[in-house]
Amino acid sequence: MFHRILIPVEHTATDDVILHYIRPVAKQCGAALVLIHVADGWAARNIRPLALRESEEMKGDRAYIERLAGVLRAEGFEAEALLAAGDPADEIAQAAERERCDLIAMATHGHRGLEDVVRGSVANKLRHITKVPVLMVRAPGGK
Repeated sequence: MFHRILIPVEHTATDDVILHYIRPVAKQCGAALVLIHVADGWAARNIRPLALRESEEMKGDRAYIERLAGVLRAEGFEAEALLAAGDPADEIAQAAERERCDLIAMATHGHRGLEDVVRGSVANKLRHITKVPVLMVRAPGGK
């Protein structure tokens, strides 16, 4: 059914939630896993327009997703790691197309109403701009 699954990760405990749900799906389908983290610090958001180098935060993010991909490979999955910078929803949608993923699987925080306005909702924006199916799993602690 699925061949390549894009998994946005945040470099938080929330990542464990989506990985818990997607491992059996990927195993059943024999799907490759493509992890993506969209760095969101000042340097990350301005890296292209200002031709900046990766910040220490971005280097840490890269090490994290590479380590996570290594764990998945050790479990027998085909896994890749991507580090992006910019608007998270836009970067995730573009990566899904560029990497030819046929599913985006992500954990959400379950914000509602004013919290979405204040914090924004990557999941909400993403579901409106991508043509790739999106599986959303609410992380514990969401509203």
